[in-house]
Amino acid sequence: MPMSRKTFSFPLLGLVVLTVAACDDQKQHAAAPAPAPVEVTAITLEPQHVALSTELPGRTVAYRVADVRPQVSGIIQKRLFQEGSEVKAGQQLYQIDPASYQATLASAKADLAKAKANLKSVEAKAARYADLVQIDAVSKQDYDDVVATLDQDKAQILVAEAEVQTASINLEYTRVIAPITGRIGKSTVTEGALVTASQTSSMATITQLDPIFVDVNQSSSDLIRLREAVAAGQIKTGGANQAPVTLMLDGAAKGYAYPGKLQFSEVTVDQSTGAVQLRAVFPNPNHDLFPGLFVRARIEQGGKDQAILVPQRSLVRNPNGSAFVWLVGTDNKVLQRQVEVGQAIGDAWLVDKGLEPGDKVVTDGLQKIKVGAEVRAIAGPAKAAADTPNAAAAAAQR
Repeated sequence: MPMSRKTFSFPLLGLVVLTVAACDDQKQHAAAPAPAPVEVTAITLEPQHVALSTELPGRTVAYRVADVRPQVSGIIQKRLFQEGSEVKAGQQLYQIDPASYQATLASAKADLAKAKANLKSVEAKAARYADLVQIDAVSKQDYDDVVATLDQDKAQILVAEAEVQTASINLEYTRVIAPITGRIGKSTVTEGALVTASQTSSMATITQLDPIFVDVNQSSSDLIRLREAVAAGQIKTGGANQAPVTLMLDGAAKGYAYPGKLQFSEVTVDQSTGAVQLRAVFPNPNHDLFPGLFVRARIEQGGKDQAILVPQRSLVRNPNGSAFVWLVGTDNKVLQRQVEVGQAIGDAWLVDKGLEPGDKVVTDGLQKIKVGAEVRAIAGPAKAAADTPNAAAAAAQR
């Protein structure tokens, strides 16, 4: 009997121990505090005016380019410019040997003088015959012949004068003149070289650098979308071809100092690229820009009132490409809102659909929240981006 009581005492003791431990666990769970709300940063959306712009790649193009070619044939006597220097319109660049053209001019002048002398003799004869024919002292036929000779001599004077003018022009062409103001490149001919009036190769090339063109291409779809927004009153513009343009140089830390203006846009679409070419003109007094330079042109296309912007960091993309943001509801609980965004404005997205003024968007702490989670929102900046016109930096369109 003693051994039987000892055998049943151990299981009873273990059951008591387990019962006490379970009670302690229940007390601990009951005493554990509720989790604190997650702290996030959020901004309250406010409508604002934004300047809409598009940043497009482009290249600089010379405002004027003139190939210098000879108008007459001859031997180059002098080169009167320094390669790579600035030349003015009307400045003499080369001197072609003028000797033969001076002789031609002298001969033309002599022919003119001879024609004028002959005219005086015929005029006097015609005057006499005019009186004699009245008294039948000469025949009518003789008088008509004199008058015809007089007209021929007058015409001969006109021919001689034209020859003198042509010879003078050819003599002047021996002085090769710069047709435009600009920077002249290397000379392809030297003193003693023979040039001809019909040659296809140029003697030198002059490029006008101030002002300078910038040609960029904009997709036709973006252009159509912009015009539809303007027609609907969603975007206000300053008028056709009046958009200001700024430049960013490839590899430069800051933008080009001088603003430009949109000059025109092509009326046809490139069939190979589906783009429309835009041309802007920029002042270039210091010749910082030169033809063929790669640039990024930022074209101000208008402004939008009552625009809604959200910071780029607050936007979340789904695997299918759709976007959403986290909102803080009136009960301080988190919810998702699907949105559609257009272009980037600085460090923010321009929202097309999905958000309204007064919505509270979470900007920091996104990784700590989920739908329905209670949060404590700390107010962030009042606006997602600066609303000054120069703050609008456009990125790629949708």
